[in-house]
Amino acid sequence: MLQQLLAWFEGLPPLALYLALAVTAAAENVFPPLPADTVVAFGSFIAARGQASAVGSFLATFAGNIAGAMLMYWVGWRYGAERVLRRMGGGAVGHAKLEALYGKYGVWALVVSRFLPGVRALVPPFAGALRLGAARAAIAMGVASAVWYGAITYFAFTAGANFEALQARVAEGQRWLGIGAAVLVAGGLLVWWLRRRRRAA
Repeated sequence: MLQQLLAWFEGLPPLALYLALAVTAAAENVFPPLPADTVVAFGSFIAARGQASAVGSFLATFAGNIAGAMLMYWVGWRYGAERVLRRMGGGAVGHAKLEALYGKYGVWALVVSRFLPGVRALVPPFAGALRLGAARAAIAMGVASAVWYGAITYFAFTAGANFEALQARVAEGQRWLGIGAAVLVAGGLLVWWLRRRRRAA
């Protein structure tokens, strides 16, 4: 299916390609198993080979991702986090992890969590269930989306004719962002634990 989708991307004119990028980036929030990063990377790669622009590709992807995230934010607001996260495969563990991080670090926990594999798709419904203001939620998720999809677009438009090299760079970027986010979370938890221990002493 992925190969068929990528082949379909190749035949699209610029405007339709922008729309396809937006829809793919939005769908990532609703169907987490979708390999959106690979599809967006390929779409941007095709855009770079044709008449589309890097700015147009980035804006389409960014707008689509925020639209999908805010849709799931509303779903979380309407139905509650646990029910939505359970349906998305996050369950009580993902909910508890996000709740603990948010309790300690506030909105910044949501920004960092958007870079953590297996957690990123859970952030929008969780933010909605917390009744976090829509503007604050959109900004928090928008920062993460801008960084990640900006990097993918940049990689795609500087990859030359080698899509395999682009895939490798995206995979490496995913790995380092995930490691960086995990280190930040672990460091924050360590600081919190040390402070708590000092208070108890």
